[in-house]
Formats: sequence, C-alpha cells, structure tokens
Amino acid sequence: MQLNSKQMELINRQIQRLLNSDSYYGKMYRELGIDGVRSQEDFEKLPFSSKDDLRNAYPLGIQAVPDNEIVRIHSSSGTTGKPVIIPYTAKDVDDWATMFARCYALAGIGKEDRIQITPGYGLWTAGIGFQLGAEKLGAMAIPMGPGNTEKQLQMMVDLQSTVIAATSSYALLLAEEVAKRGLKDKIALKKGVIGSERWGDKMRGRIKQELGITLYDIYGLTEVYGPGIGISCDAEDGIHYWDDYVYLEIIDPVTGKPVPDGEEGEIVLTTLVKEGAPLIRFRTHDLSRIIPGECGCGCKYPKIDIIKGRSDDMFKVHGVNMFPSQVEEVLRAIPGVSSEYAIALGWDENTKKDVMMMTVEADYNYSFENLARTIQEQIKSRIGVTPKVNIVPVGTLPRSEKKTKRVTDYRY
Repeated sequence: MQLNSKQMELINRQIQRLLNSDSYYGKMYRELGIDGVRSQEDFEKLPFSSKDDLRNAYPLGIQAVPDNEIVRIHSSSGTTGKPVIIPYTAKDVDDWATMFARCYALAGIGKEDRIQITPGYGLWTAGIGFQLGAEKLGAMAIPMGPGNTEKQLQMMVDLQSTVIAATSSYALLLAEEVAKRGLKDKIALKKGVIGSERWGDKMRGRIKQELGITLYDIYGLTEVYGPGIGISCDAEDGIHYWDDYVYLEIIDPVTGKPVPDGEEGEIVLTTLVKEGAPLIRFRTHDLSRIIPGECGCGCKYPKIDIIKGRSDDMFKVHGVNMFPSQVEEVLRAIPGVSSEYAIALGWDENTKKDVMMMTVEADYNYSFENLARTIQEQIKSRIGVTPKVNIVPVGTLPRSEKKTKRVTDYRY
C-alpha cells in the first residue's frame, strides 16, 4: 500500500514535530540527518521503531510535546521487561475516541445500544478505550471492568446489555456460564466486540453459538492509541483500519523489506497525527496481510486480514519452528475438539530431547483416546513434531480475563 500525498504531508509534519522536540526519536533523527521524506523510497529508508526503543526511553523519553500538553499516560503490562509508557495530549485522546466510535458504527452499534465493558481499566488502554468510544458515539457505557462473573451476568440480565466488549478468553468464559445457567433467553446481547488476542474459528464459533451474537474483531495496541484503530465488518473478510490516522505497511519480518499487497508479513504502523508520542514505522510483530480491492460491506477504508499471530510467538521443538496458529489450524479440523488447549515444553535429560506436552479440551461424546491419537498424528504429519497429548473435558483448562497463555516453556 503506497503512501498518498496527504499521508506523505502528515508524515513530514510528524518528522518536524520530532525534530523540534528533545525526545528520544528527535535526537535520533537529528543524529541521522533525517529532515523529511519526498517519496515512498525515502520513507522506506527511515529506521524502524520498536518496543525496545520505548523501553530505552523509559519513562517519558518519547514525549514530543511539553509536559503541560500531556493529559494522560497509558502503559503496557511490562510482563516481558520494563513497561512502556505512552503520553497522550487532549487531541490524542479525542482522536482515539473518534476512531473507536467509528469502530462501533461500522459494527452497526448505535446510540440505543448498551455496551458492557469487561476489559481492565487503569494503565491498560482497553477498558477506557471502549468507554471513550461509547461516550463519543452516544451509547450507554456499562464500565464493569474485569472479573466478578456473577456481577457481570447480573448486569447483563438486569440492564439488558446489547453489546459485550471483552477479550476472546473472557467472552468464552461468559458464554460458557450463560449456557451452564440457562440464561440465553434472559439476556439481550446482539453483538460482541472482541480484542487483545488472536483467536481461532473454533473459539469464535462457540462464543457465537452460546451467546447468539455477531462478533467483531477490534484491532489496536497500547503504543498506537490502543484498541480502536481498526475493526472487522459484516462481510467477515478482514479488518478495516483508519488510514487517515495510521499508515500501515506489511514487511517481511526477517528482511524488513515491504512485501506485495496480499502477501503475509508483519504489520508496521506510522501514526499520522499523534502528538504526545508520534511513532514512525513501528514494528508491531503482529502478522497479517493487506487485502486489496473493495469490501463487500461498502466501507471504503482499506483492510487487512485478521491477525494470524505474532512473529515473536514462534517456539522451537526438535529444531522445528512452530506457531500457535499452526496448532489451532490442526485442532480446528478435528471434530469433538474444543478451542481450548495448552502447550508445555520441557527437556528430557534421559533422551536429551525436547518434550512437547499438549493438553486439549474435548467433548465427552468422543473417545478421548482416539482424539489424542488423531491430534498426535496430525501434528506430526503437518508440522513435523510428535507431541504427547492429554485430552481433558471441556471447561478443565483455566479461563482468563485477559490474554490466555497458550505456550509455557520450562526448558530455560
């Protein structure tokens, strides 16, 4: 996807904003002699930015405006290292709300809707992002936050919430509880706006069936506003993103070179109007592809495929590179198997070999022994690794309010 003239103009304004600041990137650009871009080729010569940069600039080294213009900060969880802190100006907050309201509108959500918000509030961008968008749209926000499933279900019934905002993991937990308690006829849910983690077709199907709702994938990340920079539509063929706020590239994660439209690679984002912490060519590690052409839903904004995983999700067993998405593709094709699984990686001192143990949920109506054998054979045939497989009843594995951890590596 080539830059248009308006995007080029906005990127040059962002570069000037950085050069005029004493920020981490302002210093870097001055040292590199970067003063603007005049072509696509110029733009693609600009250095990538990364989460490592943001950690190096901790706490507020990426801030590109004076302190008195900052009205809020948000932060990543910091579970894999020093946290990342992102400062926002009032305009940044309003722009984010505008994008999020667009997301709701594209999903057919309006002022008459009641949006029950279950993601976390605080430093995390999720809960407050869903609320910002609801208020900008004029819908009723029900700011539940995470956990307290009893209260969630009570509010769902008593307030007749029409939209649920959640991670896929928590949406699944709520769906299972609604089914278990026979509440489907007592709730008024019509739509679900799901974000923060990649999820497979089996999980999607279970949530849709148990809750009787239409589901929409919302996209975003803490470093670039938060959730709300894109959402799927009723055509169910990818995610539209707001290219007047972000410019999106797809690159080969190994070479860093842009790939042709339609080819899978890593998403790289450039903020076009962000003031507090502008980011140019930020590597997200999310894997997707640009979907060329017009969408059947009629929306004119460009779109990418649903997120297939992350380039840094890869794990290695017996020298074979694997991704959770490959495992899910295998499980999706096996009747009786649930969407929920966990992988534990270990090291056998006796054989001096890696060990891969899969725990997979399945329906009681199927032979667990046969399912274990089928999964083992399919993983070996399609991926090249022979796992040990343990089948457990549906509901055995823990459910999460945030992102579900699929792979735990005990080798290191």
